[in-house]
Amino acid sequence: MSKFGELIDSETPVLLDFFKEENAQSTAMHPVLREVAATLGDKVKVIKIDIEKNEALADALRVKGLPTLIIYKDGEMKWREIGPQDAHTLITIIEQYF
Repeated sequence: MSKFGELIDSETPVLLDFFKEENAQSTAMHPVLREVAATLGDKVKVIKIDIEKNEALADALRVKGLPTLIIYKDGEMKWREIGPQDAHTLITIIEQYF
C-alpha cells in the first residue's frame, strides 16, 4: 500500500480505473481512458488497476462495481463514480482539479 500512497500523493490529478478483463463495461473504458490521456497529456496520470491482481487495494477502497473510477489529487480522493463514463465527461471533471 505504500506504493499506492506515493502514487496518489501528487499535485497532478490521478485517475484510477479499477477494472476486470472479463467485465465488458471495464474493457469498454480502455479506449475512453486512452483518449483522456491523449487529450490531457502530462496534466493527468491515468492508471488502470486490475482488481484480480490487486485484491487488497480494491478491498481497502471498497470497490464493488466495475468499472470504478476515482480521482485523487494531493493524496486526497476528489471524485468517485461506478460505471462507464465518456471521455468528454471525464476530461471536464479532471480539469476542475488542475
